[in-house]
Amino acid sequence: MNREGLAPQSPVRPVPTGAKPEGSMELLSTPHSIEINNITCDSFRISWAMEDSDLERVTHYFIDLNKKENKNSNKFKHRDVPTKLVAKAVPLPMTVRGHWFLSPRTEYSVAVQTAVKQSDGEYQVSGWSETVEFCTGDYAKEHLAQLQEKAEQIAGRMLRFSVFYRNHHKEYFQHARTHCGNMLQPYLKDNSGSHGSPTSGMLHGVFFSCNTEFNTGQPPQDSPYGRWRFQIPAQRLFNPSTNLYFADFYCMYTAYHYAILVLAPKGSLGDRFCRDRLPLLDIACNKFLTCSVEDGELVFRHAQDLILEIIYTEPVDLSLGTLGEISGHQLMSLSTADAKKDPSCKTCNISVGR
Repeated sequence: MNREGLAPQSPVRPVPTGAKPEGSMELLSTPHSIEINNITCDSFRISWAMEDSDLERVTHYFIDLNKKENKNSNKFKHRDVPTKLVAKAVPLPMTVRGHWFLSPRTEYSVAVQTAVKQSDGEYQVSGWSETVEFCTGDYAKEHLAQLQEKAEQIAGRMLRFSVFYRNHHKEYFQHARTHCGNMLQPYLKDNSGSHGSPTSGMLHGVFFSCNTEFNTGQPPQDSPYGRWRFQIPAQRLFNPSTNLYFADFYCMYTAYHYAILVLAPKGSLGDRFCRDRLPLLDIACNKFLTCSVEDGELVFRHAQDLILEIIYTEPVDLSLGTLGEISGHQLMSLSTADAKKDPSCKTCNISVGR
């Protein structure tokens, strides 16, 4: 039971629209004119109209909430979540809240029925209202702050690095040189990571990595994305004129955990997008990625125990770095392209959907 008085529905046999309860006249009018507003990633407010004569008699509301499945649905999501809810009658509008049945960025349909609980424990019910559809929202900043705190707990110590790098196929870089003015152009982030991330399908950027091998201090020679690597000095993308944002924390049914960070030049379009949606990090003091001045020089460090995915929100000039072929293997199993987050992992999930 939550603070709005909602609980999973016990077996109730509602009377179909237009039918009459056995042995009695239909007492209640059918709810209509449903309105949904104040939608968040795990709640919404609902109201409807009913006859004035019903207002003092209704004791309960029945709410039928159904997720609209699609071909891209996460097949690993739990199926035993309740969709039929019972609420004691309260003044409308009422808030429906509960992470066990609402997920972020998900389409739902909802219908309502009013009821009077009788002395024998049975319900006298109205017909079902019309069905309306809505979509829940993204994680808010406070939800991302919870993910950030979880990521900080496993980030590990900080290791020095000096370059950001991007792995891809040779044709990708040839296309950038030939058709994009020698620039790596920002593109729309895919739906990998947390389902509620406000960056998925919304933020444009160029993905980079910065993780290094513990024993060499250099980028690894293996890559899941291609055998060609563009490397750029870290200060070209990350400096005191850059804002750093935390965007996501997830895993893909493996022991590896990923954190997504956004680098946005101050005042840029990407910076304005992130400012209202993502937690801002102190570039000199955080658990993930730092840029600090030591002995008059910029020094860069990354978290050892997280795989960092860096989104740089502006075009990147290939002439500012070097391009070459790596000697390692292409580890496709580590690719995060459109990767679905493990909804059962206790390390990287929070209690507002997946």
